Amino acid sequence: MKNESASLVQTLGIEIAVPLGVYYGLHALGASDFTALALSGVFPLARTLYQFAKNRTINGLALVVLVTNVVGMLLTFVSGDARMMIAKDSIGSGITGLVILISAFTAQPIMTKALRPFLTHGKADHEAAWERLQHNSRFTNVVRRSSFIWGVGFILESAARVFGAFTLPVSTMVWLSTVIFVGSFAVIMVLSGAFAKAAGEMVAREAQPRELVAA
Repeated sequence: MKNESASLVQTLGIEIAVPLGVYYGLHALGASDFTALALSGVFPLARTLYQFAKNRTINGLALVVLVTNVVGMLLTFVSGDARMMIAKDSIGSGITGLVILISAFTAQPIMTKALRPFLTHGKADHEAAWERLQHNSRFTNVVRRSSFIWGVGFILESAARVFGAFTLPVSTMVWLSTVIFVGSFAVIMVLSGAFAKAAGEMVAREAQPRELVAA
């Protein structure tokens, strides 16, 4: 679990630090807000495309993010508005949240795939336990609630960032947007963590040999 968490933090650090560094670096060199923002957004997009080309696969959530980024980038260049460039990422976050929220009411909540490797650790007995628990209504409800929290959380942070994008100075929102996202992400992690912990305990218990469970 610690390795997966460290990997997630590292990925977020790269996705956030590099674009911020590019923006403020170009801005210091005299580039306009729009140019700096446009070039700072190239890295996350290129990284996603690279991962897709490398793995030859992409999950539903990553596909939503990729499509949203591409469409948002095109709309931003058409409008030529730096504020739209900031709002693009915020709107993308909101659309992602909406998709996650809707999926929470379906048979296959999106966050289920994200949670599985965290809870099974790739162990065969835990993977088998996960499969058996797919028919357990209590387990599926716990996982569903996790998707609900992620969906609502992303929608709320998106609304806050979009509002700031069109009301606050661009230079302020470049860093404040990141602060809002990271802060929201941390809160969502804590709130959904309780359900993830409960699901993890169910998986671990289900993975135990039957004689130990009976005892």
